[in-house]
Amino acid sequence: MTAEPAVAPHHGQPAGEEPDEAARQLYLAVLAEGGRIPYSGVREADREPLRQLIAIGLLLANPMDHCYTAVSPRSVSDRLGAELRSEATRLLVRAESLPGSLDGLTRAYDAMPRPSGPAGGAVHVEGHVHIRQRISQLVSDCRSEVLTAQPGHRPAETLQIALRQDVQLLQRGCSLRTVYQPVALADRPARAYAEEVTRHGSRIRVLDEPFQRLIVFDRTVAVISASDDHSTAAFITDPAAITFLVGAFERDWARADPAGFAAGGGPARSVPDRVGRLLARGLTQRAVATRLGLSERTVAAHISRLRDRHGAQTLFQLGWLMRGARDDR
Repeated sequence: MTAEPAVAPHHGQPAGEEPDEAARQLYLAVLAEGGRIPYSGVREADREPLRQLIAIGLLLANPMDHCYTAVSPRSVSDRLGAELRSEATRLLVRAESLPGSLDGLTRAYDAMPRPSGPAGGAVHVEGHVHIRQRISQLVSDCRSEVLTAQPGHRPAETLQIALRQDVQLLQRGCSLRTVYQPVALADRPARAYAEEVTRHGSRIRVLDEPFQRLIVFDRTVAVISASDDHSTAAFITDPAAITFLVGAFERDWARADPAGFAAGGGPARSVPDRVGRLLARGLTQRAVATRLGLSERTVAAHISRLRDRHGAQTLFQLGWLMRGARDDR
């Protein structure tokens, strides 16, 4: 009876794909046998590596001699290299033609109605939905840099949307710098967001001072809150105003502490730790709450736990006991 190949010869391996370790070991074993192996000599465990080597072209089925013979990797490399160069040329041509193929959609996007106002002034947008939509458009149009100041909590739903947008922004090569208050990074979703964007190149700092919400895109458009409940936002394009806002951001950035994130960790300093350090600097409970963006009740709870930990009877005594741990400048 005529021996049949262990696997049927076929093509279809993606251009340029390399053999895995099992396939490499099988190829070396064939070479050790003199460069050929009979059909009957293929073990069941070697069928998949054999299929891979045939698809790549490193082994050739010889039905006349009922064996597989080794092919020079040099010739395979030349062939796969030519295929890869051809594929790269095709992709480059496609990349060059892509803007033209999307030209109609681009014109429609640019013509989409947007809030308008006086040239070089500010446009007020009302409603969280409309604000998020306009910010999303600015993120997608951004080409260089985003500066953000984010005091207070950010809802988990907002962070999910921001994460997708910000990762894409960073992958396009844009930079993203954010200043947070400590309370803004206290929740697990906020820490998870910060860890992920940091992994993609974002830079984050923490500032123990009150500041206003701010986003600046490419230093050409700035977004600030225009109402106490943040339901109205002002989109500013005046160059002088943007220069002023960027200067304020840079001053806050210079005073802020880098936020270090380890796997599964949080910011470099915990909220209770910051409360204690501010008390050691002589700030009152109300001043600490204002500085950290917390309610006085929350600060009082932290202080109570710190008193128990340090055995302090009064706020003054607690500050005095914690002065040795002080490291703020």
